[in-house]
Amino acid sequence: MLPSKQRLFQERPAYFSKTMFLLCASGDLVKVFSTSTEECVHVLEGHTGQVTGVILNPTNHLQVYSCSADGTIRLWDFIDGILIKIFVCGWPIFSIYTQVSKSVFVSPENFQLVALHLPKVPEQEVEAREMSAVLCNISSNPGSTAMGRGGEYVASVMGRQLTVYFFKKLKTYRFSLKATDKKGAKNAFTCVACHPKDDCIATGHEDGKIRLWRNFNQKKEYTYSTQHWHHDAVGTLCFTTEGMHLLSGGVESVLVQWHCEEVNKKDFLPRLGGAISHICVSPDGQMYSTSHLDNKINIIHCSLKLSAVIQGLVKGNIWTDLMIDPRTRALVMNGRPGHLQFYSLQQDKQLYSLDIVQQEYINQEGLDQFEVMRAAFSVGGTWLATVEERGRCTSDLESSLKLWVYNEKAQSFELNTTITAAHQDRIMHMCFSPSTETTMLVTTAWDNQFKVWLLGLDSDTQKEHASWSCDYVGSYHGLQPTNCCFSSDGSLLAVSFKEVVTIWSSDTWELLTTLCQPPGPIRELCFGRLSCSKYLLGTTAKNLFCWNLLTCSLEWSTPMDVCLLRSDPLSENVVAFSLHSGNTDLFVFRPSEPRPLFTQKAVCGGKVQRCVFSPREEPLDSCDERFQWLNRSRLYFLTELMVPLLVDDSVAVTPFYLLLGKHRQQQEEKQNSGVSQAADRVQPPQASVAIKELLHTPAHVLPAASFLCSMFVNSLLISNTGKGKEPAEQVEESEKEEDDSEEEMETHDYEQEVRTQGSVEEAPPLLSKAEEKELRRVRKTDFSWVTNLASS
Repeated sequence: MLPSKQRLFQERPAYFSKTMFLLCASGDLVKVFSTSTEECVHVLEGHTGQVTGVILNPTNHLQVYSCSADGTIRLWDFIDGILIKIFVCGWPIFSIYTQVSKSVFVSPENFQLVALHLPKVPEQEVEAREMSAVLCNISSNPGSTAMGRGGEYVASVMGRQLTVYFFKKLKTYRFSLKATDKKGAKNAFTCVACHPKDDCIATGHEDGKIRLWRNFNQKKEYTYSTQHWHHDAVGTLCFTTEGMHLLSGGVESVLVQWHCEEVNKKDFLPRLGGAISHICVSPDGQMYSTSHLDNKINIIHCSLKLSAVIQGLVKGNIWTDLMIDPRTRALVMNGRPGHLQFYSLQQDKQLYSLDIVQQEYINQEGLDQFEVMRAAFSVGGTWLATVEERGRCTSDLESSLKLWVYNEKAQSFELNTTITAAHQDRIMHMCFSPSTETTMLVTTAWDNQFKVWLLGLDSDTQKEHASWSCDYVGSYHGLQPTNCCFSSDGSLLAVSFKEVVTIWSSDTWELLTTLCQPPGPIRELCFGRLSCSKYLLGTTAKNLFCWNLLTCSLEWSTPMDVCLLRSDPLSENVVAFSLHSGNTDLFVFRPSEPRPLFTQKAVCGGKVQRCVFSPREEPLDSCDERFQWLNRSRLYFLTELMVPLLVDDSVAVTPFYLLLGKHRQQQEEKQNSGVSQAADRVQPPQASVAIKELLHTPAHVLPAASFLCSMFVNSLLISNTGKGKEPAEQVEESEKEEDDSEEEMETHDYEQEVRTQGSVEEAPPLLSKAEEKELRRVRKTDFSWVTNLASS
């Protein structure tokens, strides 16, 4: 069971197709979006590493190449989502630029530009290792290399040098700039673009200038002119299809359209939301796309009117916990600076962004601005509490506690109460009471106090206007409080003060008892739920503890470095993440019993920083026994690399799995019975390759129905005599139905090869005598009526 990434749009340009689809790299996938509806119409799956580049096939506008860090280049029919061919290179590829004749220009792991020959053979998977070097030591940024004038030359920038290589003349010209000009501006190159029809190269620079180079085919007579608008480094450049305009973008979040024929004329489209990293133009020149560092793609009409927005999970600093909005079941966390993003995990798109700070964000390095540091939802999702801070790196801290109420009519949260300086120091933790009788919020801070806030009436206005006020201030021997949490019924509040856990009555705010354990500050506190509600869990740097609140004694403890502890709101299950040897291990248990229900070693590399349980829309009816803890919820967690991961559960058992996977799973369980449970890796049930191809291959490229029926029935039979083979007659029949076009013939060859392999069992399973007898009976059954039915 391996985690799967919540994919982010990589920092690579998106590309328009001639049929007005937008293709972009997203983790180890290529996503195909409709430019009119903004919907993802296809997901091209197959790469096992991060997709690092996507380009259209210039000889077939319905096909696209993708390259990946897994060392392969794949050719797709993106309209139907079909993988056509795999070219195995054997080393990671970090960018792909264009195709000329039978070669593509790529940048391998040593950051050279090489021409890679793509063999024209009928096999679906082929090795492609014949290559020739073009340029050495190019930048890792794909925007620093560009092809010019129909592939006649290539331009690349790095540092303060522009390199131009002409393919026919086999000549290289290099042009260098001084580190600074007379006014001290930085001349280092940042990006490059080539005019599609003229010998003109545009380069962007760190000081915000754009230079237009001409006569660069002669070392001594080259010239350049300079344009300047950007106040910071130019992030990307792109010429329009006919070369009438040059587009530029950077940290200002403004798309600038320069008129090539009128030097001083330019148009602007401001407030695009984030720093622009890439710009792309559609083949007909009518649409532009801007890719942003906050994981967003804007689709813009050539008249500079925003047409559509494709917003992924916003990347940025994550200060708040991962939360689930009880109303929409959306994942809530930091988004754009000063905002909370509401992201639908089911639809894989952002629902909306809530402006918490309500101040314009200024993109300037070193400027101290307000950030959302804490957030929490009430049980029903009616109330949202947020804490924003400024001056975190100085002694002059500014902080505000805000309470937001959900407006049913507006279908959004509205600000209800703002409390400035709610504490005299930084607020570290807060939580709502789950009780439905009172609406209560508790905050802890570095001022050695915890405060209780209650929702009441505004006595000044004498109106039924709800407002919040402080009801109680608590402390314990001048120690600094850290964590706080309510019991499942809201009757008890647990607050940790360094090495001591205090238990308070939420009715009288009487200190009921204190709980101590071996030395070490308390990291996490967590109450049990449902039948385990009498237990309280705590962690330190070396131990995990469980107290029984009925006896006020330590129930059990175990030595473990737990970096994160969370409970499932829909069950008694609790998850603990433990960092060990640079990797994080996952443990699932119930507080009533220290023995774990499930363990997975090295669930991810590095430290897990945030996690949350997301309730399912419908509980799973059946799944593997080891994964029953995921029947009602799914577990998401965030790593140090700010990559959201999902603990992938086994799907409900299907009839196909019962037919094809049951015996194989029994064999694997017998073989792995001697392996330690901690090192177990249980894979999801795998169905026949033939069935997968039958269900996912578009109808217009499928063979005849008579062939499919016989193939389908044969794939259900489990051989007990060794490796089986497809009948030769079926192979010959499928060959007769191949299309005349070369591309379709390659696709069909691949499909036939996969279907042939799909009926071959890798190892004969061990069957009981009763099972062998049942299989002999099935083989004697006449299935000809299926073929007749399909033919009719």
